[in-house]
Amino acid sequence: MASTNAKQTARLNFRLTPDLKQTIEEAAAELGQTVTDFAISTLVQTARKVIHERDVTILSRRDWEIFTELIDDSSAKPNAALVAAAKRYKKQAR
Repeated sequence: MASTNAKQTARLNFRLTPDLKQTIEEAAAELGQTVTDFAISTLVQTARKVIHERDVTILSRRDWEIFTELIDDSSAKPNAALVAAAKRYKKQAR
């Protein structure tokens, strides 16, 4: 969770059904947390998981072997799409 030294000034406000609120309160109580602490920790954990899944590519063993063979092939030449992607990346990285 966020550093305890950070000043907590940002807010999130939302409405939910009474049933959902009761479920959240029950889960928070089960973990010995306040509803606020439970909501923050659950939202942050899920947000980090979503971002991680966006940023990480998992290859099968076969695909990993193909990928590494292609990278190691010094005779391979990039196609037009790869050249264009590299130019876009370099322009964006500035």
